[in-house]
Amino acid sequence: MDAIWLDGAEWLAVLRIGLGLWWLESWRHKDKKAWFEDGAGIGWAADVAAKHRWSAVRSGFAVVVRPRPRVMAYAVVYAELALGLGLILGFLTPVALAAGLLLNLVYLVLMIHDWAEQGQNSMMALISAVGLGGMAWQTWSLDSALGWF
Repeated sequence: MDAIWLDGAEWLAVLRIGLGLWWLESWRHKDKKAWFEDGAGIGWAADVAAKHRWSAVRSGFAVVVRPRPRVMAYAVVYAELALGLGLILGFLTPVALAAGLLLNLVYLVLMIHDWAEQGQNSMMALISAVGLGGMAWQTWSLDSALGWF
């Protein structure tokens, strides 16, 4: 593969690290008090799910998320932190890329009618897929230093 300035594996590492920074920013800008004490994030998602045109989304949310809003708030917030740190450091990178892809697809389906969010979620999912396919853990990563994957 020909590339300018960096080689292909290094460009994939730049993409991986950029995606990690995006996840870290998603975590950083959340109002943790509102999420954990007031249930703001899950409450907003419950409202979106209740109005969703797909019954599978409404019923899935009712079964998985609604009975445990506090647990789900912590799961979402700390999943975003873990994804950010894992991708930036290149630690368990294929796991982080696959989990991030799945989380973005969940967000994409839940917010299918919110065009403002669709660009972000589709681009983050695409970067995760490219990172997985291109094995973005080959350089500038703890995985590479440890000889993992």
